[in-house]
Amino acid sequence: MNKILTATLAAVIAGSTLGVATAADAQSRNDRQDRREQRDDRRDNREDRREFRQDQRQDRQEFRQDQRQYARWQQSQRRYNAPRYVAPRGYAARQWSYGQRMPVQYRDSRYIVNDYGRYGLRQPPRGYHYVRSGNDVVLAAVATGLITAVIASMFN
Repeated sequence: MNKILTATLAAVIAGSTLGVATAADAQSRNDRQDRREQRDDRRDNREDRREFRQDQRQDRQEFRQDQRQYARWQQSQRRYNAPRYVAPRGYAARQWSYGQRMPVQYRDSRYIVNDYGRYGLRQPPRGYHYVRSGNDVVLAAVATGLITAVIASMFN
């Protein structure tokens, strides 16, 4: 009887230690699986954030391009009546084009178009102004006179 009792007790103890070991193994496998899933989640979140930032960057670039998009040369959609044009002394009305420089004489207030809204023009960017030359309007830099855009045949 003692032999049977001892053998049974040994079997129970051995089985419980194996059961604990397998439970511990299962727990460690679950922990590893959880860590893998967390890592994958972090990777997914990182990719989502990266895509979001890239989308925002593209939106900003498109917005900036829309803001500064002035066609280099465009025909006016409508013609306006304006006072008679008198060119600066020593100059005649001529066709200006993108990249040329307006002479200093055109920076006089007689030639600068301040009421651009009245003529259907957008507000010029900071550091630029509209200058009338003959029947055309030119968008030029205030400091250098560098021409950015030409709107042809705006005035009668």
